[in-house]
Amino acid sequence: MAGIVKKMSLIKQVLQLKQQGESNRAIARKLPINKETVNGYMQPVNANGWQIDSLLKIEAPELERMFHVGSPAYTDNRMEEFLRLLPYFREQLSNRKLHVTRQLLWEEYRQTHPDGYGKSQFYEHLKQNLVAQKDITTVLSQSYIAGEKLMVDFAGDKLSYIDLETGEVVKVEVFIGCMPYSDYIYVTCVPSQRTEDFIFAIRMCLEHLGGVPPIITPDNLKAAVVKADRHEPKINDALHDMGNHYGFVVLPCDPTSPITSS
Repeated sequence: MAGIVKKMSLIKQVLQLKQQGESNRAIARKLPINKETVNGYMQPVNANGWQIDSLLKIEAPELERMFHVGSPAYTDNRMEEFLRLLPYFREQLSNRKLHVTRQLLWEEYRQTHPDGYGKSQFYEHLKQNLVAQKDITTVLSQSYIAGEKLMVDFAGDKLSYIDLETGEVVKVEVFIGCMPYSDYIYVTCVPSQRTEDFIFAIRMCLEHLGGVPPIITPDNLKAAVVKADRHEPKINDALHDMGNHYGFVVLPCDPTSPITSS
């Protein structure tokens, strides 16, 4: 069995056991696979000085490229067609007025290419090719602590539903809460961006999470921040009171730097 390309889920299992201090022989017994297969996976890790913590966070297609250079996934006809469509993908994503997301692009791609890449591979190839075409001089890396912070804001576009009794189209605001360490997202809809609806949405988010992070970071909307200031922002009293009640502090994002970017 040695030398046969395994699924990336198996490679991650090898890495997880290695992270726990298991020997290559013990890993081979537990999975079970040939010890030489484990040795083969660990050889590039040791030779390149890769950190297992970092490897476990990498998506499967990129991890496969690192362990299996020249993988057919990067040389088949799907990649040729993907590269042909890449200018269109880039144009759609760069035009903010279109509100196009990677999910919408992938759904459109699979409608015309049912045998094309799955979602995870599509996302990974898209990220690699778009980044490769940029002249990157500086990369800002954000470091987060698990469970420390909850980022909250309203989405730019509204959703709507139809009142079955009146037939009226009712528009609603979309509240989004994100735990930045895990990228776990909670979404709910409320009637407006008024303070009472904003407070209600945060409470629903905390109940869903089953706990309260020590820090909540809102964008500078009026329901959260009365006066935006990089050094001494004035927080809405209702949100301040909520923080005192639940035991979190409110640290708005920098007024010149949005929480997320499209």
